[in-house]
Amino acid sequence: MKKILMIYPLLWVTLFGSRCGHAEQQTLKVCSAENEMPYSSKDGTGFENKLAQFLAEQMGRRLENVYWSDPRYFVRDFVDKGLCDVVIGVDQGDPRLLTTQPYYRSAYVFISRTQDDLALQNWDNEVLYQAKRIAFVPGTPAETMMRAIGRYNDMFNYQQELVGFKSRRNQYVKYETDKLVNEVVSGKAELAVLWGPAAARYVKAAGTPLTMTIIPDNNQRADGEKVGFHYSTSIGVRKGETALLTQLNQIITDKQDEINQLLTAEGIPLLDADEMAVSMNQQETFNHEIKHHF
Repeated sequence: MKKILMIYPLLWVTLFGSRCGHAEQQTLKVCSAENEMPYSSKDGTGFENKLAQFLAEQMGRRLENVYWSDPRYFVRDFVDKGLCDVVIGVDQGDPRLLTTQPYYRSAYVFISRTQDDLALQNWDNEVLYQAKRIAFVPGTPAETMMRAIGRYNDMFNYQQELVGFKSRRNQYVKYETDKLVNEVVSGKAELAVLWGPAAARYVKAAGTPLTMTIIPDNNQRADGEKVGFHYSTSIGVRKGETALLTQLNQIITDKQDEINQLLTAEGIPLLDADEMAVSMNQQETFNHEIKHHF
């Protein structure tokens, strides 16, 4: 009888301890868009979904995606209310959040058919004046420069054809990047001007070979103000979560090569480390484009 009584407490401790160990595994709650490819989607195929899984593994946590559908309010309605801990892919210095050091820096690009061999080094070339159709997303640096070179009005009606979704209730307008890339593939547009990370997957998968040309970061509006075309991307956390911010910064520092491999596999044009280092010492204005295109 004594032996049985001794076994039961040991068995209880073993079982209870095992369950507690499992239950105590922390989760990493990541705010993710439910349908904003190529960044993220509910099926986990976006490159930010993959990065979120990588971060969770590095932190020894279980990933939990918290999905949102409207990009305008996810910080207010999800992050600020504590429904998630982390946002992948925000602009460095986004004033709504605490942001990590950049984990990559990329650029807007000209996209054209390789066979056309267009000379698209910058905004000061004849191709942009002669093209009948140029696909771009309104509200981005591309629109600013289209206005600067006097081509915005020429493209206004064409831009309305490119709208992928519009809600009559709240005027939320969305442009699908894959549709704009396909305008170039099909020959409907001579070129497109898009954010490189948003377009890379579709350029890489195109049946017709396409060329992405990085746009230099030396452009100006008609009034002489600079128009930025290179931006750094960070991870965001809720204000006050400094310990989590520090932990994420350490992962970025230690695992930058692995992160770069993930991004390179996507086809994203990455700017060199020197330029990213310079960006870390500058507060970039949060005005180039909310990542998830309206």
